[in-house]
Amino acid sequence: MDFDAILEDVGEFGHYQKLVIYLVLLPAVLPCGFHAYAQLFMAAGVTHWCRVPELEHISDIELIKNISIPLEERNGNLQYSQCSMYNLNYSDILKNHQSLDEVIARDLSGDIIPCKNGWTYDKNIYRNTVVTEWNLVCNDDFLPTLGLVLLAAGGIIGNYIFGYLQDTIGRKPSFFIYLLIECIFGVATAFAQNYVVWVIYRIGVGFTVPAIMATPYVLAIELVGPRCRTLCTILSNIAYSLGLILLAGVVYLVRDWRHLALATTLPFVCFFLYLWPMPESPRWLLARGQFEKAEVILKNMARINGKSLPANYMVHLRRKYESDKLKQDIEKEKLRKYGILDLFRTPNLRKKTIIITFIWFTNTSVYVGLSYYAPVLGGDEFLNFFLAGIVELPTYLFLWPSMERLGRRWTLCMSMVVGGIACLTTFLVQHETYVTLALYCVGKMGISSSFVVLPLMASELYPTVVRGLGMSLSSVLGMLGPIFIPLVNYLVSNSQIYI
Repeated sequence: MDFDAILEDVGEFGHYQKLVIYLVLLPAVLPCGFHAYAQLFMAAGVTHWCRVPELEHISDIELIKNISIPLEERNGNLQYSQCSMYNLNYSDILKNHQSLDEVIARDLSGDIIPCKNGWTYDKNIYRNTVVTEWNLVCNDDFLPTLGLVLLAAGGIIGNYIFGYLQDTIGRKPSFFIYLLIECIFGVATAFAQNYVVWVIYRIGVGFTVPAIMATPYVLAIELVGPRCRTLCTILSNIAYSLGLILLAGVVYLVRDWRHLALATTLPFVCFFLYLWPMPESPRWLLARGQFEKAEVILKNMARINGKSLPANYMVHLRRKYESDKLKQDIEKEKLRKYGILDLFRTPNLRKKTIIITFIWFTNTSVYVGLSYYAPVLGGDEFLNFFLAGIVELPTYLFLWPSMERLGRRWTLCMSMVVGGIACLTTFLVQHETYVTLALYCVGKMGISSSFVVLPLMASELYPTVVRGLGMSLSSVLGMLGPIFIPLVNYLVSNSQIYI
């Protein structure tokens, strides 16, 4: 049965769809952005240096560093070491000198050893992070990166499982299952007592991150006619960008990682109130043979949209549905089943699959990489993250008319070229903070645009019989990007410590 033809009778994008999309489905996208990036601030790196108990009574921190911490070249500048100290008896030194000025004047250079009494942390920006609480620095500085990798790995597994769940039990119940799991693990994160337990909870959160955005998006697309799907795609991405902007405000106000875990989870408990107003997808209900439930939604849709249906409309619709279903069942017995290998069977389809998957991986890697990199661009990291979210909004002003007039391919091509050139140009102005930030914003705008266009174009290029397989393959392989990007950032940052 052609559901799009039914929508023409009950309303393709009337008051019903607008109420559901604007008040229910778009807010339901917010948890995805919150949980995808809150961990950047929970495990934020903090300036630190070796703790010297004998000097803790001195209030001047710079003086303590001057006496006890050697200098090393990092990122082209001489900076105090974060993982080593002078091996000196500071109690004797302080006893043998009448004033601190004498201590400073004397050359105290001696053997350099790793920190032996723990670390002192600069808490001017963050009051507490997992890094400061569990000393994830120096030899353990890879552990925060590992946390991001495992968060992304959980997302790949969850995306596969929940994609199957969404098609099996429906869009609506799947969303609330995701939400329940995310809330449980999100709240549990705040009470983790060690790093291992914290990582387990973060994997649980990551398990639902991609899926909790996909379901409202799919449901919005399935409630409207073909002409409004581009609009729904853009609206979903706007809601996601607004989530990043809101997150920037939350992390600015909440500087303790345990409180941040609660602040980015507890507000979404109220989304369980959507159990009543969120509808199931009538398109999915008809595909699963649940005509009675679909009929209730269609009648409600027609009533709110102000559409007057004939008295026997549903009777004829049921007869047509049963007739079409019988024909479909007969045809299914004749049709063969398609698998992943069919995506590579013909030269044309093989080329499409490889190109789409590569672009998907590239887009995901660059987008996630830029989002992860925003807080460490230099300057105010909260402002940087706020800008990283807000610069996505202007792209949607020209994206919709561009896709309608220039088509998907040219819009995608121009977006990626603009974003790529801006990112490459940052290498030429590495020490110009504001210029780098401006180029970063342009790059983020470009990659955000291409990220909106790509799924639409992919769904139109893959043939109907393998569309679901193709989209799943490309998106899952694309999600490998968030796994590799933290590793790349970690290797690059560590390679610049000693120059």
